[in-house]
Amino acid sequence: MSGEKLTVRVDQITREAEDINSYVLVDPEGRPLPPFEAGAHLDVHVDKEDPNGRIRQFSLCNDPRETHRYVIAVLRESHGRGGSVTFHDSVVQGDLISVSPPINNFPLEESATQHLLIAGGIGITPILSMVRRLTANGAAYKLYYCTRRAENTAFLDLLTGPEFTALVDVIHDDGIPEQGLDVKRLLATRPAGAHLYCCGPGGLMEAVKQAAAQAFPEEAVHFEYFTAPPDLAEGFVNVPFQVKINSSGELIDIPSERSILDVLRERGMDLESSCEEGICGTCATQLIEGAPEHRDLFLTEKAKADNKWIMICCSRAKGGVLTLGL
Repeated sequence: MSGEKLTVRVDQITREAEDINSYVLVDPEGRPLPPFEAGAHLDVHVDKEDPNGRIRQFSLCNDPRETHRYVIAVLRESHGRGGSVTFHDSVVQGDLISVSPPINNFPLEESATQHLLIAGGIGITPILSMVRRLTANGAAYKLYYCTRRAENTAFLDLLTGPEFTALVDVIHDDGIPEQGLDVKRLLATRPAGAHLYCCGPGGLMEAVKQAAAQAFPEEAVHFEYFTAPPDLAEGFVNVPFQVKINSSGELIDIPSERSILDVLRERGMDLESSCEEGICGTCATQLIEGAPEHRDLFLTEKAKADNKWIMICCSRAKGGVLTLGL
């Protein structure tokens, strides 16, 4: 995360679905907020009593044309990392909280002739901002919104209303996968010039990724991850290695149980990070030389093969030395 922070006031809290609240954030002095693009998120300091504490990423779901407010929606995840529970239980209307300026790792490809959007659960948040943008532009799109039940479906009245009814399919599976969206059939062929966007639970994301692999080129498929899948590190074995700081030539040992980021910070280096799961790209560091083992979800497969960048929060070396552009 960059050092820049914004202080915003919680202007309104609305219950959007079971365990999902939306939060309208405004400038305390009524000034315009920094602009954002569809797909963007905020890094939010979720503990209002500790503005330098835990950070979570929440997508903006309002119309990018709005400059007077940010709107996020937060799912209260009792079995998550605790940030959403803290936010739900402690933040009230009128509170001042710290956020980053908008960050966009999930942009729309505006040149696409068609847009195919798939959202699961709280993954509707960045997708909803995209829908607002595409609608305003008169662009061709179709949204498939997958949830378990109507009670779990945020913004249900909006997305089933007259403005969107012909362009949005809402699918409730009642917890039975066979009743859900048939992504294999849907993605078996690519409409001419179409780009695909997906945000939601890990199982849906993986199913979409596999289903799209044959018909969609990599550059036409876009994912937004909220958390790293639990099996992301499967198949990797941590081995000790060294990093070389290119500016000084210093060699630093990275033990098997420590990340590059942790070790370099311990040695006094001021390095930016946010998710620390390989999702957001904040800790991207230039890679000059070495054999990396990329374990992130931010870089494309092509970018990983190019070996010009490494996410030092999670990625490692296969052994030997990695020379970093620090």
